[in-house]
Amino acid sequence: MEKAVVVILNHNGKALLQKFLPSVIQHSHPYRVVIVDNASVDDSINFLSTNFPHIQCIRHTKNEGFAGGYNLALQEIKAKYYILMNADVKVTSNWIEPVLELMEGNEQVSACQPKILSYHKHEKFEYAGATGGFIDLLGYPFCRGRLFTSIEKDLGQYNDTRAVFWASGACMFLRASVFGELGGFDKLLFAYYEEIDLCWRMQQYGYKIYYCGNSKVFHVGSATIGIDNPYKTYLKFRNRALVLYKNTPSHFLSWKHILRIILDLLAALQAVLQGRAKHSWAILQAQIDFFKLKKNYKPTLNTQQVKQVYHGILPFVYFIQGKKKFSDLNQAKFSK
Repeated sequence: MEKAVVVILNHNGKALLQKFLPSVIQHSHPYRVVIVDNASVDDSINFLSTNFPHIQCIRHTKNEGFAGGYNLALQEIKAKYYILMNADVKVTSNWIEPVLELMEGNEQVSACQPKILSYHKHEKFEYAGATGGFIDLLGYPFCRGRLFTSIEKDLGQYNDTRAVFWASGACMFLRASVFGELGGFDKLLFAYYEEIDLCWRMQQYGYKIYYCGNSKVFHVGSATIGIDNPYKTYLKFRNRALVLYKNTPSHFLSWKHILRIILDLLAALQAVLQGRAKHSWAILQAQIDFFKLKKNYKPTLNTQQVKQVYHGILPFVYFIQGKKKFSDLNQAKFSK
């Protein structure tokens, strides 16, 4: 069994592979790099076979999404640690060892992420992960370094190593034994929130999620599905509702979902007022499909107290109280 394998999910990402794969190979030695192709219709496969014939490529016959794509591929890879990466990530020297040292030193750590900075603005954190993720009582995700669309500059304020609620799927180290024990990602989610769901379940089983400040990568972000895409809006709203439903004990669900629906409807109204009618419809469709799909789940019976939850409502403190930075939040409201 290998100690660690770098696994990159690709879907029509030839240009990204051209740009970023050489540095991944250079800075990942001695660990092997594997490409998982989600039924690309561009020239990705030919590019890989011509330019990187030594790189293993696991090919899917249809686009299985983030969750299904990784679940199927990782069954073929025998390693102690999986290092999952988006194709639009630029790595730096010595980005792997600090994280592996952390996980080797604490068997309770089942997932970990490095510092994730913006590829386009190196001085700023990147939206999808920054320096580790958290959630509020209604399942709204946020990061140290990013609340909603307010993104901080990296001034060294988050160079520590600490427990977080979720690690970003853009660059995520996983303990393979725990990933297998929990059945991997929830493939019904397809894309978005699948890493949050996995990290939530890991904590329910007593494992810990960490951020390692001694490792750094740069992420383009939204390179596959696009930034202003109604389907992305749909998946985010639908999956947040599903993940909250499946991981919250039933006696807490009623008031949380009433508040969530109210806030989601307000978001749909805001989209209309902004002239983004397709996004408004995507939010409404997400609510409809949540009620159709929730029959596939039962609220968790696991009463294990998860950590790093913000016991407040992020939209209220952000939009009403004007708190735009992680350091502005009342740290006493985080479960430790």
